Amino acid sequence: MRLWTIHPRYLDVKGLVALWREALLAQKVLQGKTKGYRRHPQLLRFRLHPKSEAAIAVYLGVVLKEAKKRSYHFDGNKIPGEKTRHKINETEGQLLYEWRHLKRKLKKRDYKRYLQTKYIKIPEVHPLFHIVRGKVRDWERLK
Repeated sequence: MRLWTIHPRYLDVKGLVALWREALLAQKVLQGKTKGYRRHPQLLRFRLHPKSEAAIAVYLGVVLKEAKKRSYHFDGNKIPGEKTRHKINETEGQLLYEWRHLKRKLKKRDYKRYLQTKYIKIPEVHPLFHIVRGKVRDWERLK
């Protein structure tokens, strides 16, 4: 499971579809509707949010908006109506680690998209997150 800190606009087709599926799974976990993935480290920052289900709904809403821009047909009815304006703090180290990780994936899977992102040093952040100083998170599996 990868719930990207970066804006979904940078993801290739495969990455955006996977993000949608994984964020829907995260939503089910946060709602207590599944037994699997309950301890997945990517969910920690959502669990720490005062309204975790609203936070994942906001997260999914941004993914849905990006999918619509690309004329993909994701089912927006799967996102509950509750929203929040309270952002999740994430570190610049985590953001930059994810950015390098994504660019490696794009270089292999979608070279054209990789070339579009190659010279971007700091990507746009998913609107749910607020970037603060800090290193890569302890829960991240470094490669």
